[in-house]
Amino acid sequence: MKGVIVAVTGASGALYGRAVVETLLAAGVAVELVASGPARRVAREELGADWTREELDRWLGANAARVRLHAADDVGATIASGSAPVRAMIVAPCSMGTAGRVAAGLSDALIERAADVQLKERRPLVLVVRETPLSAIHLENLLRLARAGATVLPASPGFYARPKAIADLVRFVAERAVAAAGVELARTIEWRGEAPP
Repeated sequence: MKGVIVAVTGASGALYGRAVVETLLAAGVAVELVASGPARRVAREELGADWTREELDRWLGANAARVRLHAADDVGATIASGSAPVRAMIVAPCSMGTAGRVAAGLSDALIERAADVQLKERRPLVLVVRETPLSAIHLENLLRLARAGATVLPASPGFYARPKAIADLVRFVAERAVAAAGVELARTIEWRGEAPP
């Protein structure tokens, strides 16, 4: 099975990136991971961790071998080419700055270049946007991305499953993002037509 690119940007919500990686690995999908410089700072502030090989090994154990880590400035990485054997890309969380650069076709760094490739190759690109409130500029950029073929998936969890912890809310968004990328998985949270007891 082809892997999925997971890009983590500097928006608040490093937990979403972590949960998307965990969800993909649990579904048997390899991960091509890239984190921006701001994403690394946010992870240190929100998780007390970083997106380094050492941290991945500590956090994922044996599963870390199925995660290929790319430098954010390596525009010559495999995932910067349309010939790379990947099936989709998920940006989680996706900052409005990243969304704006992708919407404008700017690709000076690996995340934006890989997203541009997904759009031109007509592969799934899922943007887990995490910002509030949204300005007119944000909305226009997101509309351009949706029209170009991206899936705009706000980090807006549902509450119908009566979440007990933050992890439940994060998992809801991560599972929706992975499903939107075309990966089949057994969802742990889904609406079944009636409220839980």
